[in-house]
Amino acid sequence: MNFKGKTILVTGGTSGIGKATVSLFTQAGATVGVNHIGQHEAFIELERELSEAPGKLIELEANVTDAGQVRVALDTLLSATNRLDVLVNNAGVSLIKPFLEITEDEWDHIVDTDLKSVFLCCQAAIPELLKTRGTIVNIASELAISGRAKFAPYTAAKGGIISLTRSLAREFAPTIRVNAVAPGPTSTPMLAAEAAVPGHNESTADIPLGRYADPVEIATSIVFLASEHAGYFCGDILSPNGGAVMR
Repeated sequence: MNFKGKTILVTGGTSGIGKATVSLFTQAGATVGVNHIGQHEAFIELERELSEAPGKLIELEANVTDAGQVRVALDTLLSATNRLDVLVNNAGVSLIKPFLEITEDEWDHIVDTDLKSVFLCCQAAIPELLKTRGTIVNIASELAISGRAKFAPYTAAKGGIISLTRSLAREFAPTIRVNAVAPGPTSTPMLAAEAAVPGHNESTADIPLGRYADPVEIATSIVFLASEHAGYFCGDILSPNGGAVMR
């Protein structure tokens, strides 16, 4: 797929699915704004890895739960490219904890990072995307569909992303296409951190394909939805999950 001349913004773009997504867009010729918090060295390493790709990277350090920082990051990208074609809302965190033990601060942190950030980034980016007839790809989770014990704030936020995706798709079609990807378990630092939680059982036993996804397999779905090849997708939720959730 060719994204030469296009400008992409990827939140949480220095590791896991976000990093793989940045890599694919850059290899396809895009200028990619890579958002992160405190991951400058990871950005430099990513820039080195993609030094021979036809696209280029622009570093955007910002807390995407803060409207002011989102605005500054977007303005920085626009000052360099004067356009925005694709927004990928990928930034996210998780928490494994019994529901009755979750504090209000913990709930707010997860929901703000995983859902409020999508609201803020979409609200800032949509005026620019209207100019380019651009696209939005939000990252949900298969757990938003299946649910999971001890993941309440995460699944609630990811479920909110699915509903927000469909609402925005109806409001801004046909000028902007808005879709989402709901990945299954993927070999990322987040999954590794979850697996290290005492008492948490993470395995491939319930995945028909018998393995976790590689981040590139999820990124491929994201890039597809952002491309002209997905021109008739609107408010859809792609679920690359190895068969863990079938619907």
